[in-house]
Amino acid sequence: MDVVLLERVEKLGQMGDVVAVKNGYARNFLLPKHKALRATKRNMERFENERAQLEARNLEAKKEAEAVAAKLNGQVFVAIRQASDGGSLYGSVNSRDIAELATEGGFSVARTQIVLSTPVKELGLHDIRVVLHPEVDATITVNVARSADEAELQAEGKSIAELRAEEEAAEAFDVAQLFEDEAEAEEIIEDAAAEDTEQPRI
Repeated sequence: MDVVLLERVEKLGQMGDVVAVKNGYARNFLLPKHKALRATKRNMERFENERAQLEARNLEAKKEAEAVAAKLNGQVFVAIRQASDGGSLYGSVNSRDIAELATEGGFSVARTQIVLSTPVKELGLHDIRVVLHPEVDATITVNVARSADEAELQAEGKSIAELRAEEEAAEAFDVAQLFEDEAEAEEIIEDAAAEDTEQPRI
């Protein structure tokens, strides 16, 4: 099906371009979302008559999106999730979750604006693209961690593997310290017993 674009559509074309697309894509996305019109003679005339208004509306929306992008770009949102020791999530973080995190952070972001090819299934820092307008996008970071403390450490640049290694080293140190203390305790008990036997009985 041939359609005329009413706005820029990524990987398809700019406003006013006439492009051939699959019927399903046109019927299910472009036409109901008012991103395009069927490229009939009547619609082409209508587009040319309304072009100035469409361009003005698009320019205004683009400016608003750029203002939001300037504030949103580079923002970090923390998602606390349960995960295995290896860093795999018990579940995932999807576009709806990310939109909710951004909204809680004071930004009005819809789920459909989050570009996520696959849900996030690992702990760590994940860069996510947010499309605020066909010509404006921003990049946010989602810090997926098991706790607020872990999120802080990840934000400082420590990976899950490094955190796990540190935890294991700390546990090993505690065990070694315990054995040292026990050995010292045994020595003290033995010394005390020896002193008792050496004392003359009255």
